[in-house]
Amino acid sequence: MPSGFGFPNFRDTILFSPSLGHFMRIAILGTRGIPANYGGFETFAEQLATRLVSRGHQVTVYCRSHHVPKEMKEYRGVRLVVLPTLKHKYLDTVVHSYLSVMHAIFQRFDAVLICNAANAIFIPKLTWTGTPVAINVDGLERKRKKWNKLGQMYYALGERASVWFATEVVTDAKAIYDYYLAEYGVDSTMIAYGADVERKLDAEAIKEFGAQPEDYFLYVSRLEPENNAAMVIEAFRRTETKRKLVIVGDAPYAEDYKKHLRELAGDDPRIIFTGFVFGSGYKSLQQNAYVYIHATEVGGTHPALIEAMGYGNCVLAYSTVENIEVVGDAALPYETAEELSRLIGELDADSSRVAEYRAKAQQRVEAEYSWDSITDRYEALFEKLAARK
Repeated sequence: MPSGFGFPNFRDTILFSPSLGHFMRIAILGTRGIPANYGGFETFAEQLATRLVSRGHQVTVYCRSHHVPKEMKEYRGVRLVVLPTLKHKYLDTVVHSYLSVMHAIFQRFDAVLICNAANAIFIPKLTWTGTPVAINVDGLERKRKKWNKLGQMYYALGERASVWFATEVVTDAKAIYDYYLAEYGVDSTMIAYGADVERKLDAEAIKEFGAQPEDYFLYVSRLEPENNAAMVIEAFRRTETKRKLVIVGDAPYAEDYKKHLRELAGDDPRIIFTGFVFGSGYKSLQQNAYVYIHATEVGGTHPALIEAMGYGNCVLAYSTVENIEVVGDAALPYETAEELSRLIGELDADSSRVAEYRAKAQQRVEAEYSWDSITDRYEALFEKLAARK
């Protein structure tokens, strides 16, 4: 839609990138928007967009109106376009991404990054009008238990559409890279998720959650079956630790499952459900934990896992190919609730072992997952896309 319809035209700013010497106009769509207040893709969009802006590029992030206020036009130098959608389990992402693409067509961006393979069906609207598109396909979303057969078929179509239509396919883990290579013959661009490296104990910052520094095991995830919160609760309840289990997360369309989790927790005073926590509260919970428990089994690189490592946590990681790829030898793996329960008990009594794995975790993040190095790779990718335009 032309600017006369009330949409902004962003072609009037000329800036230059200190790193590449080439100004680019970049858009990120397919997330809920920034500042991040939901999950991994939103944190990714915030971290990447703000860093690209600091390097002299003009970045636009498309946001959903029920996550970002309509009157918010800018965040830390990033231009925000807030558009409506249908707040519905199956239609939320698709409707908003369609509207975002229709808006982006008329902006003539130098490069567009679309997040989530579910949005791949809209790519031709951009590429046919001359805008190059990279798509971060995320993990194998169709394997999530929350989707019915129709949802699984749609995500399978999204995988194929990503391969058919995108200028570049981006994968965030070698396991996902290998899948797309074997299944579709696509040599994708592999760029992982990033994290900060720091740790600061602050009792006051986590007081509201009923926790004390280094006196709780931490679990972070959307509360959906394939993320195995139930297994974590069952394993924890078998232990005699006096430390707590803090469960951070929620899920807007999983009331029955959340009720099941609370029933599993029963009246155990050690188990705390915080719901969604973002920003400084989330960061403080990560940095003050004794041990972090990661239990997801579907997807590529899980943001919370890398963040936990960067924030100096000893990590217990569910032994999937993707999770082990991320942690390497910097975490303790487990495969069953029994193994997890045993590890919780052992670490509860061995703080020196906890300290050893905390150091390993931060060293691995510094070497493999720093946000600056991730931004370097995306900036190079966008430069490649812009050259094609």
